[in-house]
Amino acid sequence: MESLWRRGAAPLITTGGPARGAEVVVVGAGLTGLVTALLLRRAGLSVTVLDAAGPGALASGGNTGKLSLLQGRVLSRLRAHHPAGLVRAYVDANREGAAWLTGFADAEEIAYTRRTAYSYAQGREGVGLVADETRAAAEAGLPVRRTPAAGTTVTFPLVDAVALDDQVAIDPYAVVAALTARLIAEGGDVHAGVRATGLRVLPRPRVLTSAGVLAADHIVLATGTPIVDRGLTFAKTHALRSSCVAFTVPGEVPDGLYLSVDGPTRSIRSVTASDGPGGAQLVVGGEGHPVGREPSESAAVGEIVAWTRAHFPGAQPVTWWSAQDYESHNLIPFIGHLPRGGGRVSFATGYGKWGLGLAPAAALRIAAEITGVPWRERSPWMRTFGTRLTVPADIARGGREGVEVARRAASGWIDAERRPAPVPQPPEGQGVVTNRGGIPVGVSTVGGSTRAVRAVCPHLGGVLAWNDADCTWDCPLHASRFTAAGTRIEGPAVTDLTPETRLPR
Repeated sequence: MESLWRRGAAPLITTGGPARGAEVVVVGAGLTGLVTALLLRRAGLSVTVLDAAGPGALASGGNTGKLSLLQGRVLSRLRAHHPAGLVRAYVDANREGAAWLTGFADAEEIAYTRRTAYSYAQGREGVGLVADETRAAAEAGLPVRRTPAAGTTVTFPLVDAVALDDQVAIDPYAVVAALTARLIAEGGDVHAGVRATGLRVLPRPRVLTSAGVLAADHIVLATGTPIVDRGLTFAKTHALRSSCVAFTVPGEVPDGLYLSVDGPTRSIRSVTASDGPGGAQLVVGGEGHPVGREPSESAAVGEIVAWTRAHFPGAQPVTWWSAQDYESHNLIPFIGHLPRGGGRVSFATGYGKWGLGLAPAAALRIAAEITGVPWRERSPWMRTFGTRLTVPADIARGGREGVEVARRAASGWIDAERRPAPVPQPPEGQGVVTNRGGIPVGVSTVGGSTRAVRAVCPHLGGVLAWNDADCTWDCPLHASRFTAAGTRIEGPAVTDLTPETRLPR
């Protein structure tokens, strides 16, 4: 399915002709890549942006459209193991990114609304979490206030909340479309359908792509997670996937931007003519989970639908979608020079689902580094992020993820061995991994066509799992994803799956 924001939107016009090298080549046409490219173009540099699927095709066009400095439990989780200064820097990064985004929206006449954001508890066990978030937010300088249940009028479970006024609801795909048009109008190039497959730094930086080799003075990887393993970023982050459902709802819907601090996570926002397209009045999200590790993605979407119908009588689904983001083990994004890149390769990842504010912030820092803005003239949060602390809790969190990756790597091969070919043809929308000659093979039926692919991720050899909601093959190790036919969608893998010429019958 397609996100509410992309559903019915006019096709984006990108640059025609072959992609060319430039002073800066940006890989990825999401918010990070497009904002970085626009900033560098305005600094007088030539810029080429590449994206295999096109601008805003993934997370940037598939988030909830909530631009908030209050983000569920993020601040209290960060403060639990890090100094107050790092939490303030995180808030300041989001604030600067949000200010840039709304300033751009004003200049391009993109409508948005100002709302109150709430981090709320659904049950009594979440009250302490609300208290923790209130303290962390206030310490970081946010003018938050506690809002008990008696002060709210909502139809869903809410027993306590912390509130922050003057946050933003916006159509994220409208921002992507305006960024693409503005960048091209100001002399930048944006190419869809060009996949980057690698890079070289010496003797001169260059990007290896499906359209040939593009030379550059500097390369920016704005690809969600880097498409090269320099620095082992894939092992320092973990990928999270969550779903959203847009509904028509008779009667009133809540005006605020709501995100629960206790489980199951529920993200709620209304949609108006001033901050989104028509056709729906409510967006509800949640059911976040590590990529490739959910028994049934479609069941998770069903949970959102059932919950919404229970608390908003008459709600009818219009469309649903899922999106993926990466979270660093210490919750602070990675932004800056890629290790072993000779100072010529920049990257950003680890936004933890808050890319509407953090992506422009990352772009501001990357642009400052490329254009040579002196260290002392950069925003203080940039300097703080550059000297980020790794504490025992971060190491432990990374260690737990590493253990889980190793377990999934082993169990995937073992499970495939237990299901030898032949297997029955999967029903529509389903896929199964079988074993043929010691090789895991994924068989799926989508759109009436049954296909078979080698179900081994080309990144590090994880056995893929079937995603029954998006009808994709997902890697439970480091979150690479592929279509039923094997075409690479996202993640650290850069090549497609190998098709099987005959079905394992």
